[in-house]
Amino acid sequence: MILGLYATLGVFLLLASRNPLQHLSLIWFTVWSSVVHGGIMAVQAVGEAGERGHLWGDVAALFLVAVVLAILTPRRPGVEAARA
Repeated sequence: MILGLYATLGVFLLLASRNPLQHLSLIWFTVWSSVVHGGIMAVQAVGEAGERGHLWGDVAALFLVAVVLAILTPRRPGVEAARA
């Protein structure tokens, strides 16, 4: 089930990559849902010894995807100016 969900999300992210400024909400949804999913998996992996392998594979991959997307996502003009 999760593979189907992420495959669908991946297709829409590829489409969004053509014009990322118009699809920022989808990109940021992916960033934050990856962080939340990774966080939940980390808590479960720490709590259940049989799931610890997920810490080094799945959890790390989810956090990596979130960080890479967050870094590569363009910012709207003026966002940095408003923060300064």
